[in-house]
Amino acid sequence: MPRLSCFTLAMTLLFISSNAKSLLAHCEVPCGIYADQRRFEEMLEDQMTIAKAIANINGLAGKKDAQSANQLVRWINTKEAHATNTQHIIAQYFMTQRIKADSKDYAKKLAAAHAVMVAAMKCKQNTTPEVGIALENAIKQFYEAYEGKKYGAESSHPRR
Repeated sequence: MPRLSCFTLAMTLLFISSNAKSLLAHCEVPCGIYADQRRFEEMLEDQMTIAKAIANINGLAGKKDAQSANQLVRWINTKEAHATNTQHIIAQYFMTQRIKADSKDYAKKLAAAHAVMVAAMKCKQNTTPEVGIALENAIKQFYEAYEGKKYGAESSHPRR
């Protein structure tokens, strides 16, 4: 088997490590490739996971065995991660790349995006089912403000 030079190996590792981040989220290079629909679907999937986590956290609360404690921590971490992901999509994708200051209904889009971020934050702070429902509603309202059409008005709307 041929041996790789140190330079080739270093460049390969640099390429892999620099592209690993791009697998996690859309980059901020002005490539013009956007998947708004996918982002809405991902946020709604995050919301459903948060709602499931809340239900499981409430079901495990008060149990004293080690397995329940372990699962409780895992569900809390899952809830946090999905709320953070929703905030990241709003901030890094929509607010920095897609919502333009000169766009129609800029203030409405910005307010709706902010509402999603706040609702996600409240999901981190609470374990009531209502915060999960509020996040779902905020995502749908942001969809309506962003797309300029009623949520569910056509077949290409985000799942749910």
